[in-house]
Amino acid sequence: MNLKRSGILLTICCLVACVVPACGEPTPGAGKDKLPLLSYGSGKTIVRVYTDYFCPPCRSTESELEPLLVDLVKSNKITLVFVDAPIYKDSQVYAKHFLYALKKKNDFEYALRVRSALFEAATGKVNKDALEGFLKDKGITLVPFDAAPVLTRLNALLREDNVTSTPTCLIVKDGKSEKKVGGKEVLKALKELQ
Repeated sequence: MNLKRSGILLTICCLVACVVPACGEPTPGAGKDKLPLLSYGSGKTIVRVYTDYFCPPCRSTESELEPLLVDLVKSNKITLVFVDAPIYKDSQVYAKHFLYALKKKNDFEYALRVRSALFEAATGKVNKDALEGFLKDKGITLVPFDAAPVLTRLNALLREDNVTSTPTCLIVKDGKSEKKVGGKEVLKALKELQ
């Protein structure tokens, strides 16, 4: 989804920043409080995938994106970081539920399963109050915790990478970063990494 006014994203980022305190972690990951890792794989190339569960282009790209990510992570070609971009009204609630699920079980396959369930819930317009039950019915257990430090770091990545639309992918390879915007461009860039 392309934002027509960069002020909208800035406002959203400011709202997120007001909700969560500052965090000095250099990368998303487990700190002393055992926060859920948002990165998977051990490849030298870092890939940050920015999506929003309510974004139609993100949903339509996900079925092609997932197998590419599985191949790249399992072959240790990339280190993958998922970043939920809070573009729509309930996006932040869904992002927190993603983190709550990873607090229970944090592995790559489970993260993909949770993402899939959240995309499905967003398609059905599952509201905040019904989301927990929806995920429970999918066999996804949530462990609520103070996700503020992780959300703060993700918000910082949004600003750092100047993400103004989803889906977006940032690829850091050999010290150079390249941003791809839109489903076709993201998929093409990831295929080139195979």
